[in-house]
Amino acid sequence: LGALALALTFALEKGWLTIALALMSLGTAWISLQRPIPFLRWLAAIFAGLVTARIAYDPCIVGDAVGTTPIFNWLLWGYGLPAASFWGASIFLRRRADDAPLRMVETAAILFTALLAFMEIRHFATNGRMTSPPSLLEFALQVCITLAMAIGLERLRLRSHSVVHNVGAVVLTAIAGFISVFGLLILENPLLFSGVNVGGLVFNLLLLGYALPAVLMLLLSYAVAGHRSVAYANTIAGGALVFALSYVTLEIRRFYHGPVLLYGGTTGAEQYTYSIGWLGFGVVLLGVGILVNSERARLASAAVIALTILKAFVIDMSTLTGVYRALSFMCLGIVLVAIGWLYQRILFRRQVAPPP
Repeated sequence: LGALALALTFALEKGWLTIALALMSLGTAWISLQRPIPFLRWLAAIFAGLVTARIAYDPCIVGDAVGTTPIFNWLLWGYGLPAASFWGASIFLRRRADDAPLRMVETAAILFTALLAFMEIRHFATNGRMTSPPSLLEFALQVCITLAMAIGLERLRLRSHSVVHNVGAVVLTAIAGFISVFGLLILENPLLFSGVNVGGLVFNLLLLGYALPAVLMLLLSYAVAGHRSVAYANTIAGGALVFALSYVTLEIRRFYHGPVLLYGGTTGAEQYTYSIGWLGFGVVLLGVGILVNSERARLASAAVIALTILKAFVIDMSTLTGVYRALSFMCLGIVLVAIGWLYQRILFRRQVAPPP
């Protein structure tokens, strides 16, 4: 195995050597099943470490020769094949023991899978110019893919009971949260600092950057419910609520201002639409909470409606005039009366109903 590794090192370079060393890790893990020599497990981990070191030296695998072809380029082979090799090696190594070499290979598998996603997203979003500054599209894709990987690891760790899968899921969730807050809500927020063109009325960057992450955060919160702390699951669910409300707000802004949201004043009609949109969103959450008997959805509804009430008294009272001010408070009053009726007629009766 050592002679073969040296021969590959002498014969190959750049991307081909990276792939060959990763396949060496997979092959060594398989041989360790046929010949249970303890050092073979460590050798598989050493090959994984060598591949990781090569990636740290040249993240683009082949330098400037990556090209501009999206997806099907050297990043796919240079990161994807090693990731697949390390996942396969981890399966072989797990059949005999859960030890340090296995955890090292599992860490490399997660690392290369995440790097494959991030590097391909950067290449796609910048048209191959890997040193360009980040954009709303890039942040949106990064958050969606990272949340999807976190959901996958949460499901996987329940079967594998691996500490690496456990920690990896938490780390990916933290990365997604960091990019969500500082990337999507602050730096590239099209309403605050970024004058980016968000695209069409419905199918646009807002759908990708705010609506889809909200759905994925909600799915992740349900994936961890009952398996991690309540505070952890509720924090993720709170993030889903923030992004869903942000999507509603930005989509209304898109309707009134066109594809560039940063410029232009807010009219009375737009301000009134925000209130109606938030109210409608709160009512939908309440309806979902009643239908599926979800306390979390009802609490989210209460938070959105409370925010709408605060907006009505702080913003609408001072900015809206004439019919819009009257309509704003009339709609708010009608919705609050309807919510009170629903709680009295449905929820309270359900709670006190005798058991069959």
